[in-house]
Amino acid sequence: MDVATQSAAKGAGSTGASGARPRLMLLDGHSLAYRAFYALPVENFNTSTGQPTNAVYGFASMVANTVRDEAPTHLAVAFDVSRKTFRSAEFPDYKANRATTPDEFRSQIGLIGELLDAMSVPRMAIEGFEADDVIATLATAAEAAGFDVLIVTGDRDSLQLVTDHVTVLYPTKGVSELTRYTPEKVAEKYGVTPRQYPDLAALRGDPSDNLPGIPGVGEKTAAKWVNQFGSFEELVGRADEVKGKIGEKLREHLDSVKRNRVLTELVRDVELPLGVEDLGRTPFDREAVGTLMETLEFRNPNFRERIYNLDPGAAAEAAEVAAAPGIEVAGELLTEPGALAGWLDEHTAGGDRVALASVYDWALGSGEVREVALATAETAAWFDPAQLAEADEQAFAGWLADPKRPKALHIAKQVMRAFAERGWTVNGVAQDTALAAYLEKPGRRTFTLEVLAEEYLGRSLTPAAAAESGQLAFDAPEEDPTAGAQALMVEARTVLDLAELFDTRLAEVGAVELMHDMELPIAALLARMERTGIAADRDWLDSLEKQFATEIQRVVEEAHAAAGHPFNLGSPKQLQEILFGELNLPKTKKIKTGYTTDADALTWLATQTDNELPVILLRHRDQAKLRTTVEGLLKTVSPQGRIHTTFNQMVAATGRLSSQDPNLQNIPVRTEEGRLIRRAFVVGAGYESLLTADYSQIELRIMAHLSEDEALIEAFASGEDLHTTVASSVFQVAAAEVDAEMRRKIKAMSYGLAYGLSAYGLSQQLGIKPNEAQGLMDTYFERFGGVRDYLHRVVEEARATGYTETLLGRRRYLPDLTSDNRQRREMAERMALNAPVQGSAADIVKIAMLRVDEALTAAGLTSRMLLQVHDEIVLELAPGEREQVESLVRDQMAGAYALRAPLDVSVGVGANWEAAAH
Repeated sequence: MDVATQSAAKGAGSTGASGARPRLMLLDGHSLAYRAFYALPVENFNTSTGQPTNAVYGFASMVANTVRDEAPTHLAVAFDVSRKTFRSAEFPDYKANRATTPDEFRSQIGLIGELLDAMSVPRMAIEGFEADDVIATLATAAEAAGFDVLIVTGDRDSLQLVTDHVTVLYPTKGVSELTRYTPEKVAEKYGVTPRQYPDLAALRGDPSDNLPGIPGVGEKTAAKWVNQFGSFEELVGRADEVKGKIGEKLREHLDSVKRNRVLTELVRDVELPLGVEDLGRTPFDREAVGTLMETLEFRNPNFRERIYNLDPGAAAEAAEVAAAPGIEVAGELLTEPGALAGWLDEHTAGGDRVALASVYDWALGSGEVREVALATAETAAWFDPAQLAEADEQAFAGWLADPKRPKALHIAKQVMRAFAERGWTVNGVAQDTALAAYLEKPGRRTFTLEVLAEEYLGRSLTPAAAAESGQLAFDAPEEDPTAGAQALMVEARTVLDLAELFDTRLAEVGAVELMHDMELPIAALLARMERTGIAADRDWLDSLEKQFATEIQRVVEEAHAAAGHPFNLGSPKQLQEILFGELNLPKTKKIKTGYTTDADALTWLATQTDNELPVILLRHRDQAKLRTTVEGLLKTVSPQGRIHTTFNQMVAATGRLSSQDPNLQNIPVRTEEGRLIRRAFVVGAGYESLLTADYSQIELRIMAHLSEDEALIEAFASGEDLHTTVASSVFQVAAAEVDAEMRRKIKAMSYGLAYGLSAYGLSQQLGIKPNEAQGLMDTYFERFGGVRDYLHRVVEEARATGYTETLLGRRRYLPDLTSDNRQRREMAERMALNAPVQGSAADIVKIAMLRVDEALTAAGLTSRMLLQVHDEIVLELAPGEREQVESLVRDQMAGAYALRAPLDVSVGVGANWEAAAH
């Protein structure tokens, strides 16, 4: 059956508000960024180089939500320049009570500005004025010009701007919930009109701005006076009419409240560089937006799309795609016996590359491939595997397994894993379009075929919907039973076209060998490892869960006893009241809600006081985290008693593998209780034991190799403890005189240099002052000048070329090395220091995995690889193969790459993962 297949274009959505009036949205940049900073835990939002990103992420999320929901036609953001304004000149104590801006927040303001610039959102900051004044000026002008205005701010002074056409959206919970202040809402909340709000604020005072009010006068009394006398001026002129002691207080504080009234009035005529007509929404610089998000390492797969969906240019692009000629594929629905075998004979015998797309259920042991489409440059075909005749299935399986028949896939690892459930082996993969996109732009976070098709081919895959697995699923309408087949054939053809495009792109970035010699073979190996999984002792996990739950309850009771009463250990507010109020412990870092009670703060408190509560709280958090880890593992144990993690090749820009469902990198290894969890990973039926193998100090050996520092290379060659040897050189003492603290400092610094750690970062890690950390680094570099010269050289070379390279040629592009923004530039410099070492380590581990796997096959051994976590490989040993496999693993891993400081391999064997430690 012949069908003509054509891709549909995505419908363009309107970016304008409904109705005739244009709509201007004004955002208070500093106010919203501060709220984002305190709403999202900074420890959960950091790049690999230590740059905090919680304020950027939260601010961008708020912008995404409000713009999506309100659909403004015009948009701008106002920022404060500094605390020096006409108000501070009038009243030097204005806002003087505010805490020093945290360094973690200050470093993100420039990044927020960069994001807004890339999104083509105008931003303004005027010397001598506050953001509120800029907003007031624009709101007043916009309303006069016939606009509806929305003001998004956490500053209540903006309520004075509210009218029938000006609405304030005030955050009431983090950055997710907004209260809509109309004139009626202001009156309901405060008992005055918006125009009277400054009068109320002047009488009430504002502690956040350090504006004193009248003692004993709150909002209700202030509102009563404003309504009784009609205005602030009238109240002041008739102050004698207010009787009693409250009247005396009013008259006593008239000077201060009159000053308050001047300071709370927003300026509506600030001279601005842009007018309302200049604030119309314009298309993004999508490449700049993408580059920044990659630099900030935002890994939420939905986040990028939420931001891109705000792009006013998206509708125009969609219309352009719709107007362009669609891709037409003459396809066949192979529904008759023998049709698939005949199609393969006719269209694949010449050895041309064929693209494959499929729809499958993602379930180990019960996965079902439901549809398959194939495409060549001339034609396409679709079939339902459930309807295949035996001869057709044999023909297809034979074609799939033939390494001489080149194939193009999208996310090959997942296709291999799904097809293996049906008994199909996939060989001869010549291109993986997702992996190719990753190698070309390793910081990219989105790899769906739909996104790549739009970006590289200007083609839409509607009605495709990206499934969680990364594949595209199609639901054919009942009136058109061939719609799903048509769409899947378009997908297959798109894979083919992308594969051809990436052949050229990978050659341009020098990544062809990485693809064919490393990433594609690793994809096949990981697919097998995922299907194999690792045996788990469910009973042990159950007992651990109960053990940690019991310990958590015991610690809670201990904490209640230490505090003298029950409280919620998970409530920061209650912790602040107890630690700094009731117990009067030393104050930690000032935050908006008081003083921080995060893990670092509790650790510091434990060293500053003999009070036992900080230690108990840390214990509670550790136990809670362990229990959560165990509960997560229990959920992933299959009916067959094995845990099947999913390995990610395309998450870390350095090339490192990661895992999810469960994330095995989260299994603790440094504490006794954490190691108890590793005991749950056991040898499976029919096998004898587990073997673990990893590299000793691989990052430092790579650093020695890249820097060619003879002193560091000699330290490895000495055969002594590396950190003791280096500490002996740095501190100029005999090795026997190196104490534990010296060794700790040198170890932290040595590894820190491999991660691009700054002096400030080292000081935080060691708990010392930044100048002491800088002195330590300077002394280190005096002894290891080659390391210093290499670190300088790698940054300058990357600045000249725009990228770094690993030993195997894996590139990391860093355009911000030449940025005018100091924060962006310094962050890129840290990445430039980090990428060659970390990326080379990742490449060497992958080479080692492939060598070990190939050697096992060549030797005819039954033992198999199960896991790769950090730099460690875990294998399951078949009976009688231990000695041979251990020797093979040592040889293959040690020979993965010839370094000047040779690779050193540690091996352990045991009945479970912990017992096999070394």
